[in-house]
Amino acid sequence: MNGPAAVRRAGLLWNQRVDAVRLRALRWLHPGFEVDPTAAVAFAHARLNLAPGARLVIGPRAVTERIPGALAIIVHEGAEVVIGEGAWLRTETQPVVISAQPGARIEIGREVMLNGCQVSARERIVLHERCSIGPASRLYDFQHDIDDVRLARQGAIEVGAYSWLSSDVTVMDGVTIGAHAVVGAKSLVSRDVAAHTLVAGVPARERGPVGDRTHAR
Repeated sequence: MNGPAAVRRAGLLWNQRVDAVRLRALRWLHPGFEVDPTAAVAFAHARLNLAPGARLVIGPRAVTERIPGALAIIVHEGAEVVIGEGAWLRTETQPVVISAQPGARIEIGREVMLNGCQVSARERIVLHERCSIGPASRLYDFQHDIDDVRLARQGAIEVGAYSWLSSDVTVMDGVTIGAHAVVGAKSLVSRDVAAHTLVAGVPARERGPVGDRTHAR
């Protein structure tokens, strides 16, 4: 094979080799960093900040784009972030930021899509199989102090399998979103959402039923 196609192919192969070396160096620098050999070498371009005792696991076939710094993963002391098989941390339009405070745990399940969003935990956030989190969406399992009476609080968040959070959705502490649920754009989710339910608004309220989303993306 000759010409521009051959040049492009050679360039891609070179980039993959360089990224693989960079990824090995990151694993050496961060003892708590584990990455499956089949995960995308583009994770080498993520901005990683792992404190001593932190753990980051990237599972088989997990992917992200080769955009330097567009994926940021911050894991504090004693915290853990696990990215499951086939998860897609999509950074083409906006950055993806994942932050686990000291002792927190973030679980990103099989084939989950994080599309230009932010996930931040002080306790625990679990994203189940094939759920999708849309652009500019934010999941916070805590709230800051408001005053001397209304102090900080936190509570685990769970997002059910095959559910979809559209764009610019905010999910607050202590919320569970059921499987196959859909949350409309610009919604604020401050209480639980039942499975197979469409919600929207500020605060989000039930708008109708949702069927199975097993084949939806």
